[in-house]
Amino acid sequence: MMRTMGSQPGGLRLADVSTIEVITGESGLRQRRAIAKAITLLESTRADHRAQADDLLTALLPHTGRSFRLGISGVPGVGKSTFIEALGLYLIDQGHRVAVLAVDPSSSLSGGSILGDKTRMERLSVHEKAFIRPSPSSGTLGGVAEKTREAMLVCEAAGYDVVIVETVGVGQSETTVANMTDMFVLMQLPNAGDDLQAIKKGVMELADLVVINKADLDANAATRAQAQITSSLRLLGLHGNPDNAHHNDAVWHPQVMQLSALAGTGVDAFWAKVLEFKALQMTNGRQVNRRQNQALAWMWERIDAGLKQAFRQHPAVQALLPQLTNDVLNGRMAASTAARNMLAAQTR
Repeated sequence: MMRTMGSQPGGLRLADVSTIEVITGESGLRQRRAIAKAITLLESTRADHRAQADDLLTALLPHTGRSFRLGISGVPGVGKSTFIEALGLYLIDQGHRVAVLAVDPSSSLSGGSILGDKTRMERLSVHEKAFIRPSPSSGTLGGVAEKTREAMLVCEAAGYDVVIVETVGVGQSETTVANMTDMFVLMQLPNAGDDLQAIKKGVMELADLVVINKADLDANAATRAQAQITSSLRLLGLHGNPDNAHHNDAVWHPQVMQLSALAGTGVDAFWAKVLEFKALQMTNGRQVNRRQNQALAWMWERIDAGLKQAFRQHPAVQALLPQLTNDVLNGRMAASTAARNMLAAQTR
C-alpha cells in the first residue's frame, strides 16, 4: 500500500490507491479527469508534488508499455493538428483509444502559452475514446515539454493504445520526440524548399516516415517533393550505419508518402505504413531495444535536470551568485570565468 498523500488542486488525492484504480480501471469522464490531474501533478515544480509524482509513476509503471507511441513533427502550418484529428477519428473507428499530448511553444517574453491545440481538434477533443492534453514547452528545447514522457506513461496506464506526441514544430533541431516514441513522423509541405533542405542533417535523418501533407493543393509540387526527399533519404542512408543498408530487408528504411489531412485522403494508407513499421520492428527486436535505450536516456536527462537544480540551490552558489551576476552584467568578469568560480564553490 502506498503512503497517503495530500490533496491536489481539484480535490483529488493523486497518489493514493483509489486514484490509480480510476486511471487504470475505468473509462469515461471520471477517468479523464483523473488523468488530467495526474499530469498536472507531474508538471508541478513543487518538491512535495515531485515526491508524490514519483510514487504515482512507480504505481502506474506495471500498467504501461502496451501502447504504440507515435511522434509527429513538422514546421508550423504544415497541418499537424488537422492530421492528428483525422488520424485519431480514423483509429477510433478501428477500435483504438487515442491519447494526444500536444506541446505548445511558450513565450520567451511573458512565459505564457496559448494551449490552443484542442480548438483545431473539435471533433476528436469531445470523443469519449480520446484524450487530448496540451502542455507548454516552458523553455524546454527539442520540441517537447519536460514531462511529456511521464504524461505518456499515465495515458498508457489508462488504456490508450495509441499515444501521439505532437511537437512544437520549430525546425531542424527538433529531435527529442524521436527519442521518446516508437515511430517518428516528419510532416512536410509541397514547395517547402530546395534539394539542399532535404539532405540537411538533424530532424530529417531521424524520421521513420516523411509525410507530404496538403498534397491536394498542388499535385505536381507534392510529387516533386516526394521524389526529392526519397532520394535524399537514400543518400543519408548510404552514409549512415551499415546496419541500415538498403539491401537489408530485415530493417525499416524511411519512406515518403503523400496525403491530405483536410480532405481526409491517405490516412488509411498512412496507418497501414505504421502497422508495417510496427510489425517489422517487433520481428527484428528493434522495438524493445529502442524503448530500453529511451528509458536510459530519460534517466540521464532527469539526472542532468536534477544536478542543475541542486547546483542552483547549493548554499555556496547562492552566496556567490549575486556578486558574480553583477560582475558579468557590468563587464568586470567573463561569463565563463564566473561559471567556473561557481562550479568550484559547489565542489568545496
